[in-house]
Amino acid sequence: MDAVPDIVDAVLIFLVILSVIIWSVGISKYLAFYRNSRFDREFLGVFSKARDIQDLLAVMSSTKGRLARVCQAGLDELVSWQYLANSVAPDDKREMLMHSLKQQAHAEQTRMENGLSILASVGSTAPFIGLFGTVWGIMNALKSITAMGSASLDVVAGPIGEALIATAIGIATAVPAVLAYNYFLRKVRLSAATMDNFASAFHLLVLKSRIKHD
Repeated sequence: MDAVPDIVDAVLIFLVILSVIIWSVGISKYLAFYRNSRFDREFLGVFSKARDIQDLLAVMSSTKGRLARVCQAGLDELVSWQYLANSVAPDDKREMLMHSLKQQAHAEQTRMENGLSILASVGSTAPFIGLFGTVWGIMNALKSITAMGSASLDVVAGPIGEALIATAIGIATAVPAVLAYNYFLRKVRLSAATMDNFASAFHLLVLKSRIKHD
């Protein structure tokens, strides 16, 4: 009988560990999104002033963030064109450029999604883990009643109290995990849309640069 309450204690400890994990992931993701959003705003300010690809080449070394890395992927693709045969059609080059931009954008999106699966998993499982502790605590209370032949408050209060705590902690762990997951998922989608729009803007700047120098 002494080993029975240890299961409930283990559930409580496990839920506390999960809570620490999701708060750590949430805080780190928030700081990462905040930092990258600031970098992206600064880069867009620079990009909006560019009238030519050469203007970007002059400032790329001092820029950071997701959009800057997408831009660098596009610039690298442009550099690689000088090694291509002249027989490559302009339409093919434009397609290659968009592919490089979107490939880097997808890589950035994948990086932003890191950790979201943890939040989703904890948010969906923590209530059931707490429920398991609740069921085990109630089962322990019933065993205590059977063993002592009494249903007094002193006999059942401890196990039932542990059971209710397990449920409460399970819910308290799941709620912030779900809220954080939805918040960061929206951030990822907005960032993905921003990178797609930037890819189109970069492609347009390349076309303007070619017209300007032709």
